Amino acid sequence: MSTDATPEYDYEELGLVAGLEIHQQLDTETKLFCDSPTVERDPDESDRSITRQLHPTKSELGELDDAAMEESRVDREFTYLAYDTTCLVEEDDEPPRRVDDEALAVALQIADLLDLSVVDQAHVMRKLVIDGSNTSGFQRSILLGQDGEIETESGSVSVVDLMLEEESAKRVEETEDGVVYSLDRLGVPLVEIGTGPDIRSPEGARRAAERIGMLLRSTGAVKRGLGTIRQDVNVSIADGARVEVKGVQDLQGIEDIVRGEVGRQAELLDIRDELRERDASVGDVADVTDTFADTESGVIRGALDSGGKVTAVPLFGFDGLVGRELQPDRRLGTELSDHAKRHGAGGIFHTDELPAYGVTETEVAALRDAVGAGEGDAVAIVAADPETADLAIEAAAERAETAIEGVPEETRGANDDGTTRYLRPLPGAARMYPETDVPPVEPDPSDVDTPELLDEKAARYADEFGLDAGLAEQVAFGQRFPLFEAAVERGVDPTFAATTLESTTTEIRRGGAPVETLTDDHFLALFDLVEAGDLAKEGVPEVLTTLAEDPDLSASEAVEAAGLSGVSEAEVREAVVEVVERNADQIEAEGMGAFSGLMGEAMGALRGKADGEVVSDVLREEIGKRS
Repeated sequence: MSTDATPEYDYEELGLVAGLEIHQQLDTETKLFCDSPTVERDPDESDRSITRQLHPTKSELGELDDAAMEESRVDREFTYLAYDTTCLVEEDDEPPRRVDDEALAVALQIADLLDLSVVDQAHVMRKLVIDGSNTSGFQRSILLGQDGEIETESGSVSVVDLMLEEESAKRVEETEDGVVYSLDRLGVPLVEIGTGPDIRSPEGARRAAERIGMLLRSTGAVKRGLGTIRQDVNVSIADGARVEVKGVQDLQGIEDIVRGEVGRQAELLDIRDELRERDASVGDVADVTDTFADTESGVIRGALDSGGKVTAVPLFGFDGLVGRELQPDRRLGTELSDHAKRHGAGGIFHTDELPAYGVTETEVAALRDAVGAGEGDAVAIVAADPETADLAIEAAAERAETAIEGVPEETRGANDDGTTRYLRPLPGAARMYPETDVPPVEPDPSDVDTPELLDEKAARYADEFGLDAGLAEQVAFGQRFPLFEAAVERGVDPTFAATTLESTTTEIRRGGAPVETLTDDHFLALFDLVEAGDLAKEGVPEVLTTLAEDPDLSASEAVEAAGLSGVSEAEVREAVVEVVERNADQIEAEGMGAFSGLMGEAMGALRGKADGEVVSDVLREEIGKRS
């Protein structure tokens, strides 16, 4: 969403309070509670599937979580795609094993960077989750650290806690019966970092997320790429309510989401005040099927012809407010519709937008009469099968009731355009209970070293290796900085290594090469060939492209396949002499001034088979003979 479309607010006056929850996958060899690898798989590679139906369970105190209860009302079947690497723990057919040592060590490094106090003894807890994202119906979570702090350009932000958790299964698709998940991601170690409610502006939220992201990447042990880090944002304003927005994908998105949620809550408070002035109320749900017996509205007609019905709720004093915009293209009516959709309805119609969608003015008047709605009132309707229609209109009515109260506490999902949609109520403490199958862990922070921060690393690369500041930062903040250090350690020129790992890979990616298939071994073998004089630096892009397209090749085989086997100095001189002779007149007229143009022609003739410095020396020598 463009921030230009969102009005600026006085965030201090509105009492903005925000906090972050950062979820970051760790790049470990194996999963948190079993020995399965943490590599991503293609759903087509699945060799079997598992089907589950999940139900909420009570906490130790006999309580049921509101969010889990609402999720359970949606009747769905969950299918899980399993692979030859899937373990019995992931299938929920075996108790979890001990906490992975590598994941624990990385999490302790992160705790150190966040200045957290590490717990003396860490216990594994079960967090009730019945949206299908875990075969067991719960996620295992470990509290490792508390009471930390980070510094940002907008000020200090407290870090409340650090959790080490297992990642959820990956959603593949929705079907008529439910949802299909993939088990390749389930159980991948994940840290969840929760900040305190110390953030007071959208920019402050982005800066805090940037700082935490930099600290996480400084370990060199977190996964990178789309979906490996997720940001949730908690936002409230004075007189509003805490709203958790889940699934913000990028840093700019955080800023947009905070602005948008502030605007939504401000509008909801204005609507609340207007409703109270009007002494608004929500009436009783009614069956108004007869009102639409002869309707030509496609949506309503389709429901009725399938044995469905039309339910309605009068919203006394709501006229003109159901259609009030809260965010771009999202209105109070959209909020009511989101709640109705959670119960299987396609949405709602309301009188602020009718007549429309095939509903006539006569039908609107009859609808108002049927539920006793007057001139200042609104009516919402749902057309669906009988059970869905009843559940959906009740949900819409309940949401209308909360509009009179103000802003409801809830969990919302981030949309791509920076707006949000209703997901479920905020979860409570009732969803947490101890995991009895895993013994406690006694973490020892002294066992891990403090990683070098990426900004410090960039400064060191510039100072120690002579990289320019831009390239140093590019390498330090890039995914391959451990590979860069390994290459330099074996004698590779730092600037060449850095340029290859960052600039060259970017260049061939833009050309369509699947650079994600390139491994550390590919690069190191390629560097060895260049250092040995078996491949000219100019041939590196073509060989890397060949390796990316056929990663089973060795670096030497890729050089052969690309037709870039090294040439002798005699062959270089022969090619250069041909270029010089073709351009004898230019050389006679310009002398060494012709060098630049002829250098490009000579390199083109050799097609990257010869090192540029060798070609340059030979070309200067041959021009000198003729000028």
